[in-house]
Amino acid sequence: MLRGFKRLFALLTTSVLAHSALAEEQGAERWGVNMTQGVTEVAHTTYNLHMLIFWICVAIGVVVFGVMFYSMWRHRKSKGYQAAQFHESTAVELAWTIVPTIILILMAIPATKTLYDIYDTEEADLDIMITGYQWKWKYNYLGSDVSFFSNLSTPRTQIDNQQPKGENYLLEVDEPLVVPVNKKIRFLITANDVIHAWWVPDLAVKKDAIPGFINESWTRIDEPGIYRGQCAELCGKDHGFMPIVVKAVPEAEYTAWLDERAAAAVKMRELTEKTFTFDELLAQGEKVYNRACAACHQPNGQGVPPTFPAIAGSKIATGPLDGHMSMVIRGSQKNPAMQAFGEQLSEVDLAAVITYQRNAFGNDMGDTVQPIDILNFKNKQ
Repeated sequence: MLRGFKRLFALLTTSVLAHSALAEEQGAERWGVNMTQGVTEVAHTTYNLHMLIFWICVAIGVVVFGVMFYSMWRHRKSKGYQAAQFHESTAVELAWTIVPTIILILMAIPATKTLYDIYDTEEADLDIMITGYQWKWKYNYLGSDVSFFSNLSTPRTQIDNQQPKGENYLLEVDEPLVVPVNKKIRFLITANDVIHAWWVPDLAVKKDAIPGFINESWTRIDEPGIYRGQCAELCGKDHGFMPIVVKAVPEAEYTAWLDERAAAAVKMRELTEKTFTFDELLAQGEKVYNRACAACHQPNGQGVPPTFPAIAGSKIATGPLDGHMSMVIRGSQKNPAMQAFGEQLSEVDLAAVITYQRNAFGNDMGDTVQPIDILNFKNKQ
């Protein structure tokens, strides 16, 4: 039996060493069984705390199971040992109470310090409001005119297995969150409809986005780079299709980008007064539809009845124009799955997508909606 225990111990030791060497060679992230080490100070602290607690638990396990296996082997029945009869040992009870208490206190000291750092959102250099929608994220840079929606940009052809998957399949967006490096950034996280969760492992940020509540988190990124995450709370049909991309850039590049976005916002407001041609509206409307509507109503406009009705031949898309605009801008009270897009899309995009819906999928209504029509409709509310 002793020889059997030695063989088992040798096998376990060899296995652990082999896996440790593999993890060191390939990296813990590629090995896929450990936390990511991240790129921020908080991420590093969290990872180090995790590893400290892990090795403490390993040591406890080795001691406990070592004593247990030794006792089973040393006092086995085949050697004629008889089980000792005792109970209510004061020394044993004190030992198994005091020793774990001391261990927990020692573990609590670094854990408390780490938690304090995680929740310290004061003295931030930049505040960003993050709002979760089904199924996209809205970023609002507080103190500026810059706000935008970030949508999944993975082509439907990849999702439908018509083309090979890309390198960042389901983890790529049309508009990343751009932030400066070496600045403390506070995130104010909420949701517009259901509970979401904003999670970027490399930044060690994971916070629930809850309608009616604002949760806080923060980060400071030391090196430029692109860091990816995704919604971590089951939030409905397309939960797996609302990724997060954070692009950290030098401060000068960030300032130039912010100025460019502010200028684009001014230009977009000016476009509200422009009259677009029918073809321009259709082309832009198709882009907006594929980005904002196709997830529920399908790229071919057939929908997924009864929850997501078809656009093709629908009473809304072929009915009175005011009813169509009201449905897209205000949403539907009868069917909560139909969101209100009045704040999610610009007047230009709203006009384009409504025009597209009324003239695509065989609807062929022949009418157009201009951005000024959308603005006038909103002002009447």
